Amino acid sequence: MKVLVTGFDPFGGEPVNPAFEAVKMLPDEIAGAEIIKLEIPTVFSKSGPAVEEGIKKYEPDVVINVGQAGGRSCVTIEQVGINLAEARIPDNDGEQPSDTALQEEGEPAYFATIPVKAIVKNIRSHKIPCHISYTAGTYVCNSIMYNVLHMTATKYPNIRAGFIHVPFAAEQAVEKPNGTPFMSLEMIAKSLEYAIEATVKNEKDIAGVMGETH
Repeated sequence: MKVLVTGFDPFGGEPVNPAFEAVKMLPDEIAGAEIIKLEIPTVFSKSGPAVEEGIKKYEPDVVINVGQAGGRSCVTIEQVGINLAEARIPDNDGEQPSDTALQEEGEPAYFATIPVKAIVKNIRSHKIPCHISYTAGTYVCNSIMYNVLHMTATKYPNIRAGFIHVPFAAEQAVEKPNGTPFMSLEMIAKSLEYAIEATVKNEKDIAGVMGETH
């Protein structure tokens, strides 16, 4: 099995992006699966083609995209991507779409096809906090989640795909206000490793109630 794991380059004035920094720390094999690591641009129009190029080159069985969600306290596994681009700030190429469909002929939303609940359970079993998220936002992270799920639904049906958000790394929080959530890069990378392990071992998701009340 091959797992393509992508992380974005830095954006929004940050010197690093903990997404790809953590991806780089992953071992080359997890639970018997080959791990392929790819940095992609934080650009609406370029991120999808960059992932599809990786799909064509490496022919993975699973694609997991990883992005930064500054302000979240732990790694969160996204459940759904929506067909909307609403950029509060410009991306790294200055693109700032507003009230725009990501795919004119696409579904309103796509659900992750990686085992979200099994991933959360496996990360928590290693004493690391982790939650399901039911919004990937409306920036480039949601864009790549939605676009990759659209690709797999329409062109690559044998590929499972999903998105994981990671918090600020500790070094990013040094100059931020007191109380800013963060995790160490090492803990973020371990969370991703356990997420991949659960994905490899669970072709389908597990049952169980998680969810949120708001």
